[in-house]
Amino acid sequence: MAKSTLWPTVADFPDPVATDHITYNPSFADLRDYSAHFETTTDYESPSYVSSYRSRSADRTANAVDDSFDDDDFDVFQRGIEWVSDPSNDVLCVDRVVGRHEEVSAVCRLFLPKEYGRIALAWAKLLEAPEDGAEPDFVTVQLPDATDEPCIRILPDEGLTTVLGSDYTGEAKKSFLRLFMLRAKQAGGLGLHAGSKRVALDAADGHREVGQLFLGLSGTGKSTLTSHGLWLDDPEGAEMLQDDVCALLPSGTVAGSEGGGLYIKTLGLDADEQPELHGAATDDSAVLENVAVDDDGTVHFDEPRHGRNARAVIRRDHLESSADDIDLEQVDQVFFITRNPLMPPIAKLDESQAAAAFMLGESVETSAGDPSRIGEPIRVVGTNPFIVGSEGKEGNRFRDLIDDLDVDCFVINTGAVGTADPVDVGVEETIAILEGVARESIEWTHDDTLGLTVPSDVPGIDIEQFAVADHVEDFADAHSDLRAERRSYLEQFPDLDDDIVDATY
Repeated sequence: MAKSTLWPTVADFPDPVATDHITYNPSFADLRDYSAHFETTTDYESPSYVSSYRSRSADRTANAVDDSFDDDDFDVFQRGIEWVSDPSNDVLCVDRVVGRHEEVSAVCRLFLPKEYGRIALAWAKLLEAPEDGAEPDFVTVQLPDATDEPCIRILPDEGLTTVLGSDYTGEAKKSFLRLFMLRAKQAGGLGLHAGSKRVALDAADGHREVGQLFLGLSGTGKSTLTSHGLWLDDPEGAEMLQDDVCALLPSGTVAGSEGGGLYIKTLGLDADEQPELHGAATDDSAVLENVAVDDDGTVHFDEPRHGRNARAVIRRDHLESSADDIDLEQVDQVFFITRNPLMPPIAKLDESQAAAAFMLGESVETSAGDPSRIGEPIRVVGTNPFIVGSEGKEGNRFRDLIDDLDVDCFVINTGAVGTADPVDVGVEETIAILEGVARESIEWTHDDTLGLTVPSDVPGIDIEQFAVADHVEDFADAHSDLRAERRSYLEQFPDLDDDIVDATY
């Protein structure tokens, strides 16, 4: 539908400061009080909630750039505006800022029913408060009880999202991050569903810092790898800047989005394996969502009582590995996380291959996406289900950016290598590989069977045990079929440049 001057905008909402029926920017304690009827208090004195919807409703989400809107779609926005404006409703409004970098940061305003203060509590702990009097760039209205089935509609150019029928916190969170990533693209960069970290190393030529990005779908290890300290000893070390969404700018700076906290998956969270994340999730500042918690407050991170997408909002200041800043000054290395058994533990990619990896976005389905397909192989461009606009042009933009910035790109397999007698790629192997890449201590060779550059030597591990062809029956046929399938997939994007399609590996 052609744009009309009658399209709703963020200016159509009442001023929350001057409107009596709207409670504006209450404290965390007040937000918690508003949803006391939903809370189970944990042994750690933190609030725990169970939502009716436990993942994003991707199949019920549409935006005006990629989808054709009719009157019914525009009525969704009107319903949100009318609900917020109605003086008989008890409305809650919270403002926060996504990002700190001046090129892409934005003021975000969330309206929702006061009784659902738990959604605002969790979301507000992820971000930072804006300056007084700042006007919103993005507005989301979330009305969990408005419809029997979820209906999420976005006007990207207006910065407006309306969420009807879902009480999942992730809908509020991603409504703003989706538009943050679009803003990055409009600034000549690219929004990425990625974690960022800074690795500090001592070398013969002096101290140096390495900026790393990790692209992967929720639940594939992105947060774990981003927050891992690589077992480095002072004065060396690694700091997590962001674990979810970033903006790669033409300068090479990677702008972070969330300055207050992280929204982590908790199923299987173990104090021995992930002590920092576990410690933050068991602090009284955390907010748990769909975690198994008994009536007496006992928490069971190992039990999928409310589905497998159990979550916790944790505060950055409770993570020793978390940096004070959220922006990475310069990116040097990009890693695509996969669990494809026909891939080696790591392969080094040229810019066209990296763009192909970006477009393939190979992973496995997790509970954060479609719980009915958990474990199935899937492909999501950029491992980013929140792209607005042409996906093929995103691939071209990614190639151009990493080429201009001279960034090294890799694909890493955090699952198992092979289908016959597979070999697991454990945490120790993955960390040794990541440290080797950061130190530039890995020796590389071209693997003719894979058509990829792979390690011939990685300090600290026996890399030869992960030779893919040794662990796949009829490897040549399996690899040929995979390449053909990948190429066929890439050919469906009409805007994607031919050199990226031809780089299929």
